[in-house]
Amino acid sequence: MNSKELFKESKKYLSGGVDSPVRAFKPHPFFVEKARGSKIWDVDGNIYIDCCLGYGPMILGHGNIKITEAIAKQLSNGTSYGAPTENEITLAKMVVDRVPSAQMVRFVNSGTEATMSAIRLARGFTKKDKIIKFEGSYHGAHDYVLVKSGSGAATLPDSLGIPKDTTKNTLSVPFNDEEALANLIKKQKDEIAAVIVEPVMGNIGCVEPKKGFLEFLREITRENNILLIFDEVITGFRLSKGGAQTYYHIVPDIVTMGKIIGGGFPMGAFAGKKEIMEMIAPSGNVYQAGTFNGNPISVTAGISTLKQLDQTFYKDLNKKGNFLREKIAEIIEDLDLNVNLVGLSSMFQIYFNSKKVLNYEIAKQSDTAKFLVYFKELMKNGIFIPPSQFECNFISCAHNKEDLAEIAIAIESSLKIAWNK
Repeated sequence: MNSKELFKESKKYLSGGVDSPVRAFKPHPFFVEKARGSKIWDVDGNIYIDCCLGYGPMILGHGNIKITEAIAKQLSNGTSYGAPTENEITLAKMVVDRVPSAQMVRFVNSGTEATMSAIRLARGFTKKDKIIKFEGSYHGAHDYVLVKSGSGAATLPDSLGIPKDTTKNTLSVPFNDEEALANLIKKQKDEIAAVIVEPVMGNIGCVEPKKGFLEFLREITRENNILLIFDEVITGFRLSKGGAQTYYHIVPDIVTMGKIIGGGFPMGAFAGKKEIMEMIAPSGNVYQAGTFNGNPISVTAGISTLKQLDQTFYKDLNKKGNFLREKIAEIIEDLDLNVNLVGLSSMFQIYFNSKKVLNYEIAKQSDTAKFLVYFKELMKNGIFIPPSQFECNFISCAHNKEDLAEIAIAIESSLKIAWNK
């Protein structure tokens, strides 16, 4: 069956025909047959250069031989034990060696579990209930963080099925707004357990912190006995060997990780100072558990991945990212388009927006209709990016110069058509 037929069949058995909302786009998503390196093949015979990369995990590209060989060996020894393995210690040591804030680690099954557990831990450690998040930030699909934008007040749930009481302790302010955050903390500092932040907001596109903003976060949380949680599910091991906290030289109290740490397999983790992490059961009274925590397949893939992410790797990957963004910037200037190119390291996005995007409110003003035309034109030209203005695009070490040149050419032609729609 082709993708159209498969989607029709899928809607009979899967809600909306997909297992995650962002995968659905009109008239229908393509169904994948295989992926290798920088490319992905669909069942219709199309080949795409992949700039979605599973929404971030595949920093080494698809089908990395070292990972697949390590997994094959582990498969022959079993897939789940319900008991500890030495490899869990190995991977935990690798995280602690790389990530400045990590003194102890707990492995979980997803970024969602990591942020959910980190928030519970922060509340348990501080004995306070409220948290602050930033408008438009995505910290997984659990109830406490699925809330609509709202400045300085408890916000309404962003989904049916979430009781209002569940989010009454979730406060939000605009990203990059020091004054709004300071005013909120001043009013409620004795009730606030933690501030959770994506150091680079990767779920409204790709928004960097203004100069000094993360330093301000670290200072104001420390002064008011509030824990600072870095949600590095996207940025962890992508921006640098130690993630965003190494890249920006800011050390939080707790960090959450996902995507890359599992090497393409389901996995997440949260880590932090020893005095905080020792409150996690069984050594403490903050409960966290999971049948597949520390799953040997995911852990094996994670070890193999991190072994390959050395300084030479990041130097090469950042060089590729800079090359692509420079090409895109030249295209935008030559075409005289009123759009905004953003990105750093191996991340990038183009906002169909005349304003510099600093927060969610500005991001929402982007022309999503033009973006959708741009997305579909890219697909016609053999480039796959996430089908949303509010997601981030990625490249991997498997993208070579020919891939990057082809991406740039496709972006030029796609921008021309989208802008004139």
